[in-house]
Amino acid sequence: MEKKFDPQHLDVVAFARDEAVLEGQGALQAMSRLCQEQVDGDVLAGPVVWCLEGRLEPQSGGADHVWLDLEASVALPMQCQRCLTPVLETVQAQRSFRFVADEATAAALDDEAEEDILVVSRDFDALALVEDELILSLPLVPLHEVCPEALPMSAVDPEFEQAAERPNPFGVLAGLKKSSS
Repeated sequence: MEKKFDPQHLDVVAFARDEAVLEGQGALQAMSRLCQEQVDGDVLAGPVVWCLEGRLEPQSGGADHVWLDLEASVALPMQCQRCLTPVLETVQAQRSFRFVADEATAAALDDEAEEDILVVSRDFDALALVEDELILSLPLVPLHEVCPEALPMSAVDPEFEQAAERPNPFGVLAGLKKSSS
């Protein structure tokens, strides 16, 4: 008989022991923090697609390590930092997490371990982890490959141009000095 796992109330140890896989997709609006990163406009966000896989890694002379592999992606409308119009960015996250028995063990292993360490739980919200990982994977500077509109490439400040057209007050003084000599 196959167990039914709930990604918002996941028993991580049972999930890993069964080498279970959960896949799903949902609306971006269900992830409020990630939803705040999108811009309004004509470009629509895609669904959040995710996959979770549990596994145990045997250890010689000790208990098996509990692992959770996560993959997630979403097409998110963001503001292009070059032309300031919406750009649809594909945000992808792929991480593996090792679970340990308690906070003290996690803190002790965190500095020396290369992998991400989390504390095991019978009521783990894996969808919150999916949202966290997608937020961490957001591009620092979203850009179009080629912006849809031509950009003005003037390196001159318009106020500076206007100032250059006015007569230089020191030039007038220099002219007065020459005429008095």
